[in-house]
Amino acid sequence: MVTAMPVLRILLLCSLLLTGCSGLPTGITPVGNFQLERYLGKWYEIARLDHSFERGLSDVSAQYRWQADGSVEVINRGYSAEQGAWREAVGKALPIGEATQGSLKVSFFGPFYGGYHVVALDERDYRWSLVVGPSREYLWILSRERTLPPDVRQQLLARARELGFDTSRLIWVGQQRSDA
Repeated sequence: MVTAMPVLRILLLCSLLLTGCSGLPTGITPVGNFQLERYLGKWYEIARLDHSFERGLSDVSAQYRWQADGSVEVINRGYSAEQGAWREAVGKALPIGEATQGSLKVSFFGPFYGGYHVVALDERDYRWSLVVGPSREYLWILSRERTLPPDVRQQLLARARELGFDTSRLIWVGQQRSDA
């Protein structure tokens, strides 16, 4: 027979674990003066640290757009050469904390949210960004274009190293396929 106390402990533990998934790695601060409305639109993945939900994908992009409920729809798309087809995941993002802070929580799996923290950004034109997840196992270099100028690429790699990321593990994402 299950009593209420163990169930409450399990629920508390689960909520603590879920809350921790949207946190920031120690010593990292998201950009300030962030304007989510300027961040909306399409971004191309230039590089990433490997993780299971994008493993083997090339031509990865993300589309961000406002929803009527105030959330942001996130459509991640990438090409799987192994399957010979595009794969797509649709999620939801919500700001964390102050609206001017570059932190969102994103969910592709129901109530489970992960942290999405912009830690470097082209503040003038919003042409590139460096994004981290809840730990130093998640890192993305994003651009509005399919490529990045070499000087910007080096600047973002240097920033990632300063923040304690192992940039030698980055996967450089091919962007040769049409968006169709």
